[in-house]
Amino acid sequence: MDYLIDIDRVHKEYIIGEVTTKVLKGVNLKIKKGEFVSIMGHSGAGKSTLMNIIGFLDQPTSGSYKLEGINTEKLNEDELAEIRNITIGFVFQMFNLLPRVSALDNVKLPLLYAGVPEKEQNKRAKIVLEKVGLSHRINNHPSQLSGGEQQRVAIARALINNPKLILADEPTGNLDTKSSYEIMDIFCKLHKDQGHTIVMITHELDISKYSGRIVTLDDGVTLKDIRRKSIYGNKKCDT
Repeated sequence: MDYLIDIDRVHKEYIIGEVTTKVLKGVNLKIKKGEFVSIMGHSGAGKSTLMNIIGFLDQPTSGSYKLEGINTEKLNEDELAEIRNITIGFVFQMFNLLPRVSALDNVKLPLLYAGVPEKEQNKRAKIVLEKVGLSHRINNHPSQLSGGEQQRVAIARALINNPKLILADEPTGNLDTKSSYEIMDIFCKLHKDQGHTIVMITHELDISKYSGRIVTLDDGVTLKDIRRKSIYGNKKCDT
């Protein structure tokens, strides 16, 4: 089986003073290339911790995590950072945009860190901004954009390196209903037309239904793993 993500019996503990908090308690999760998966669960269920481990923002206490067949526990920090920058695009609830620069400059930031020439930076940033419907707003600062537009900029930034995996942590959490559905339309298009693997954390049932698979965590373990037709069936999110 061609798995992009293979998590096997992963535990995660945090120790503060004499208190040990067990957040993940033997989670198993396998995700194939091209899947669109929602991860749900109440506050404290372990959703964000699992997302951080998938994105190399944290390490498991025990268990194994393979990305594209590579056992990540054997990699050093530089190797993890390189894979994270090339393979994974992040979209966060709070957008995490730089307030004093334009949408274009926000989007091309990963390329700046990678040492890509400025002309190429601008070219690629304009292409991904067009993909999310913001070619007319490239010179606007975040304060001049709506919440939905800011999240589109964040998605464009996540796409700039053409990642195989998009991790979205509550991407509609700060948006109104109309903007939320517009953002989900973008994710659906990325999934269907470009084959991106998408893993999304959400607490909103209607948003989770855009995906073809819903994984529910409860108290640090996998409670349910349901495959289903997306909200749009074969029209949008299903490949």
